[in-house]
Amino acid sequence: MRNHKDFVADNVISIGRDNDFIELCNLWIRGCIPHNYAQNFTWLSIPVIQVPQDIYAVQELIWRIKPDLVIETGIAHGGSLVLSASILALLDYADAVNLGGVLNPKESKRKVLGIDIDIRSHNRLAIEAHPLSHLIEMIEGSSVDEAVINKVKTRSQDFKRVIVFLDSNHTHDHVLAELEAYAPLVSPDSYCVVWDTGVEDLPEGFVTDRPWGKGNNPKTAVWEYLKRIQQEGRIAADGNSLKFEIDKTIEHKIAITAAPDGFLKRI
Repeated sequence: MRNHKDFVADNVISIGRDNDFIELCNLWIRGCIPHNYAQNFTWLSIPVIQVPQDIYAVQELIWRIKPDLVIETGIAHGGSLVLSASILALLDYADAVNLGGVLNPKESKRKVLGIDIDIRSHNRLAIEAHPLSHLIEMIEGSSVDEAVINKVKTRSQDFKRVIVFLDSNHTHDHVLAELEAYAPLVSPDSYCVVWDTGVEDLPEGFVTDRPWGKGNNPKTAVWEYLKRIQQEGRIAADGNSLKFEIDKTIEHKIAITAAPDGFLKRI
């Protein structure tokens, strides 16, 4: 009898080969955007601006990788920070159970580090008042400002397993600068996830009220960054050669995502 893991793997392969189904999912994404669908959900009472399938992907990634540090650019209402913190809290709980000890949340060695150019006061207050706030740190400033980058690099030195989520300004140049700054902090077998790469797949002129659009977006930045790594090479924060591959299995598994070509696995 086949185990469930192999069963799911076959399902994912089947989805990846079904161009009609993938196009149907892309049509759904395009159709949901005018309704602000991704803004309709909360995570533990805080608005999280993600489609539910991407939330599932985040949960599975964090639980599997078991990071000590989650770095996120773009805070908005703070739901993504709370989402990451909630899975870190479950990892702390599992560690306590496995060791036969008592969980003391305040002693957690895990952190979510959020960066945003403008942390609005009501959002900051909501995050700081949340029961999981002890797992969250915030830095206000541009994610591509040298002082902010240096602060994040210094803070990340205390952690062994790091995962990165990039979700701030979605222009090509900004995301490319974020990749150059934060992708080297990703630990081996972990991920740098670049959100809203799907902007590249929208029809010409679909985005009219933002500085990004077709040809100028996170996906074009991902492609450029991977080309730079291949042609020029990059060194990770741990001193090893930095290499990433696009993990299409995640994209095909959830089918509906804001991050096609955006799940970058360090190999």
